[in-house]
Amino acid sequence: DLRGLSIRLFLMSNTFYESAGQNWFTLDNVYIHYNWTHEATFNATDVYAPSTNSYHCQHVSSLQKYDTLLVPSANTDHAAHWHITFTDFQIQAFNVHSSKFVAASDCATFFTPAILMGLITSLILLLVLAYALHMVVHLKHIDRYEEHKTTVYFPRSTEAEIRIWFLRELYRLGTPEDLKISASSHQKSRN
Repeated sequence: DLRGLSIRLFLMSNTFYESAGQNWFTLDNVYIHYNWTHEATFNATDVYAPSTNSYHCQHVSSLQKYDTLLVPSANTDHAAHWHITFTDFQIQAFNVHSSKFVAASDCATFFTPAILMGLITSLILLLVLAYALHMVVHLKHIDRYEEHKTTVYFPRSTEAEIRIWFLRELYRLGTPEDLKISASSHQKSRN
């Protein structure tokens, strides 16, 4: 039965940081009261933002799967028996002028695992592309290697030498009767 449960965001501090040149607020502790008795205290010092802004986080939780922002304050406390998660949490400590929040300082980090893996993959692809371009730029033209080869010499043959070679091939491939017919037709054509 959770009817007697109340959560109090009690302790907040406002500190001026010279390096940032402005005041920052910090949510120091979160208290859980059940049936009007104090049950648990969580330290929440990782919940902070400039005093001119509000603080926003998708999950403020004591669970490790949500990047534990609420840490049990002591081992003797009952906080270890409680798990608390605020979803779409937003708080503004100071400079509250209306019922709306001012610009929020978000808890999400810039380098999430997905963004980091995307950057690493892009870097690898860029290196492969640079290597490929380097190899293409340094290709040698293939004609340069052919210029140094010697030319092939084909001796000129007379028409009579070609006919004799042709007849020898016919004799080698054909029958002697075919050769006689070819030789007689050759002699007739000369006359």
